[in-house]
Amino acid sequence: MIVLALETAGVDCSAAVYDSGRNTVLGEASDMIGKGHAEHLIDIVDRALGQADITLSEVDRLAVTVGPGSFTGIRVGVAAARGFALSLQIPVVGVTTLEVMAAAERERTPGRAVLAAMDAKRDEIYLQSFAADGSPLDAPRAASVAEAQAFAASFDGEITGSATPLLKAGAGGDHANVFPISVVARLGAAAAADAGKPKPLYLRGPDAKPQAGYAIARRV
Repeated sequence: MIVLALETAGVDCSAAVYDSGRNTVLGEASDMIGKGHAEHLIDIVDRALGQADITLSEVDRLAVTVGPGSFTGIRVGVAAARGFALSLQIPVVGVTTLEVMAAAERERTPGRAVLAAMDAKRDEIYLQSFAADGSPLDAPRAASVAEAQAFAASFDGEITGSATPLLKAGAGGDHANVFPISVVARLGAAAAADAGKPKPLYLRGPDAKPQAGYAIARRV
C-alpha cells in the first residue's frame, strides 16, 4: 500500500510517500515555515511525490495529523487530505500528534510506556499516555500543569514533548514537539481505514475570539 502522509500541525510543513509493503519511505519533503502551510503544502507534496518517482494517482491512502497543534495548520492539512482522498476515491485517516510523539519516543526507548505531553501555555498541558506496545492508556486531554504533574509523578515510563521540563525534574536538552513525517506515514498505514473522515482534534477553544458589542445591525 502506498500512503501519502501530510503534517501541518506544527512549525513544519511536511509530506511523505510510504510503501507499507516494503516498510520504506520512498520520498519526503519538509520545510520549517512556522506559518503559511496553505501556501506551501502543494509544493511540499509535489516534492515528496517527485522524490518517490510516483504520481498522485498511484497513492492508495492519505494520512494526516489532526492535532492538537496549530489551529490554522491543522485545518489546512485536514482539508487538503480530505480533498485529495475525495478526488482520488481512496481512504483517508487521521493521526494525532500525541500518537506521533509517543511512537517516535518508542523508537528511541523500545519496551517502555510513553507519556506524550505538549506545553499548551496558559497553565495547561495537552497529554496522553501509551503502553509499551503503542496502545493508548487514556484519551487525549488538556490538564492544568498541577494536574499533569500529579499524573506524571505516578507514571512509570518515558515522558516526551515540550512539557517534559514541567513534568520531570532535571529534564535537560531539547524537548520541542516533533512530529516526524515518516512516523505519521507508518501510523497512517496501520490505522483502520473505516475510522471515519478525519477531523481536527481541538482540546480547547481558539485564542482569537470575536469582539463583543461591535456587531453591525442588519438592514431589513
